[in-house]
Amino acid sequence: MVYLNFTNLDSETQERLLSDSKEDVESRSGTELRQFAKIHDKDYEALLEDEAMRNLYNYDFVFNM
Repeated sequence: MVYLNFTNLDSETQERLLSDSKEDVESRSGTELRQFAKIHDKDYEALLEDEAMRNLYNYDFVFNM
């Protein structure tokens, strides 16, 4: 059995997974993040990026070799 984490992947795969994670976070909690960013005068894109990175560690990665 091989266990990999996000940092063991090549940069192209990391970018694709981060993009997928951003879409996932935005679909689940985009409205709440926008409201939080507006209330606290934060950058929405930076918040989305942080949440997407946290979300990646909730994924189970499956690879076909």
